[in-house]
Amino acid sequence: MADEDAPQGVLLSGEANVAVRIKLEREARGWSTNALSDRLNEAGFDMNPSAVWRIENGKRRINLDEAIGFAEVFGIDLRNLVGPPQLAAQARAMELIDAIVDAYRETQRANAAFTQARDALDAYLAEHPDIRAEADVMVSNAMAEEATKHLLESYGPSSAEQHEDTSSSGEA
Repeated sequence: MADEDAPQGVLLSGEANVAVRIKLEREARGWSTNALSDRLNEAGFDMNPSAVWRIENGKRRINLDEAIGFAEVFGIDLRNLVGPPQLAAQARAMELIDAIVDAYRETQRANAAFTQARDALDAYLAEHPDIRAEADVMVSNAMAEEATKHLLESYGPSSAEQHEDTSSSGEA
């Protein structure tokens, strides 16, 4: 398959993605290469219009400082600038994808910390079997309390709890 026949998107390298993305972002804003060059220069990133055109058309490589400048001028995250061009028009989708990946990583770290803490408690209780039953009840109660707090924060009190609150406040 010849290079010109290669499909656009994920198969492009990061640098090729950047070139496509710069052109898409510039055109989406209705900016000329001159206007983009002016904005880059105002932001402290020296770039003439010819260099912008050459980068967009794959005639010139882009360095990291320049990529940072383009991301800053466009108001997008640098990671999104190098993303697949088919998502370029959907910058918000890329931001949300990043948020999902970050949340997944946090979840994995939290799960590992939970497992480590539970394993440490289990090891300790194996050495002290006389307190296992009480410790298990304490863990269960504490986790139930945290789950209840989370539900209340997320969804508010249930209708039964609201009814109890109004009837108990009328008794005082």
